[in-house]
Amino acid sequence: MRDQPAPATRAITAGRRQQGSSLAPPLWGASTWQTEGLDDTRKRAVDMRPDDFYSRYANPTVRAFEEAMAELENAEEALAFGSGMGAIASTVLALCSAGDHIVAQQQLYAGTLAFIQGPCARFGIEHTLVDGTRPGAFAEAVQPGRTMLVVAESPSNPRLDLVDLEDLGRVAGPFTLVDSTFATPIGQRPIDFGVDLVLHSATKGISGHNDATLGVVAGARDLLDAIWAYGVLHGAAPSPYDALNGIRGIRTLAVRQHHQAGVALRLAELLVAHPGVVAVHYPGLADHPQHALACRQLLCPPTVLAIDLRGGLDSARTMMDGLRLVRCATSLGGPETLVCHSASSTHVSLTPDEQQRIGITPGLVRISVGLEDADDLIADLTQAIPVS
Repeated sequence: MRDQPAPATRAITAGRRQQGSSLAPPLWGASTWQTEGLDDTRKRAVDMRPDDFYSRYANPTVRAFEEAMAELENAEEALAFGSGMGAIASTVLALCSAGDHIVAQQQLYAGTLAFIQGPCARFGIEHTLVDGTRPGAFAEAVQPGRTMLVVAESPSNPRLDLVDLEDLGRVAGPFTLVDSTFATPIGQRPIDFGVDLVLHSATKGISGHNDATLGVVAGARDLLDAIWAYGVLHGAAPSPYDALNGIRGIRTLAVRQHHQAGVALRLAELLVAHPGVVAVHYPGLADHPQHALACRQLLCPPTVLAIDLRGGLDSARTMMDGLRLVRCATSLGGPETLVCHSASSTHVSLTPDEQQRIGITPGLVRISVGLEDADDLIADLTQAIPVS
């Protein structure tokens, strides 16, 4: 028996502390718990994350999800939020104040960029954007005594650019954070590389069924306690109903992800030769410029790929209008294969110059592979992509 169970085994065993003999986690839909008088009320009000006081502070079902995520990430603790952006906003504002400085990669989800460039700047939190694929870029941009946080996303949305996590983990001084949504804990564990915090939009692959809106951040307990203390005031609390669906998603995460990743690699290999495709962005491909890094730090290839179409915007429109099985939607990680035109959806808030700087071309289409039969999926996508 190995020292630690494999990630697929942990996905089944984690987060069961309060279940008793039940195989399914109980749903605690309560917002408020009765206390036993003044002294008991005060005790619960000042306790750290009491799960039987008020659901904005903690909730037993949510705690089960958090404990499962902490175990999957090899972290001491985890904290759930009502969305991925709730996790980002609460974490950044818990750790940064006016006059502080953030280093972030330019290849970030546009919502994260908008938060750093908008509200954070308005609050007096400055930032520097760097190319996250360039070794040493994060460390070079750190301003000693001012930089409180380094924010990375790997694989990045939508081109699946990778950050060298070992290089990031060596950055000294500020806290380091990785948005690992595209990888999930089955695909990588940034904390194993020395990164302080790992964050997910658990709405995506972790929940996996397009029926939960969740965010989560994991890391050291004292750091998570500080984020919790601010998060209670920020109010981005998760629903226990969504947390229950998040736990259900965790139970099947490994088998879903390995299947989806296998189909994604097969699709990427086929689309490389399609006459209507200029480029395929998928680090699982042997000729991808970051393939060696992917082999070094990814435990499972991604379930998402992106393609650049030869005919640009017109070809993207033709492709998306011509799909019969695959659906057009801006999420990812669910059972349905989804495509989205990044410049018109996830990154529409960026200017054309900003989009171009991070490689989002008019013909870029992101594909999140689902659970359909692989041959049916491949047939639909290949027939929909125009040759020119």
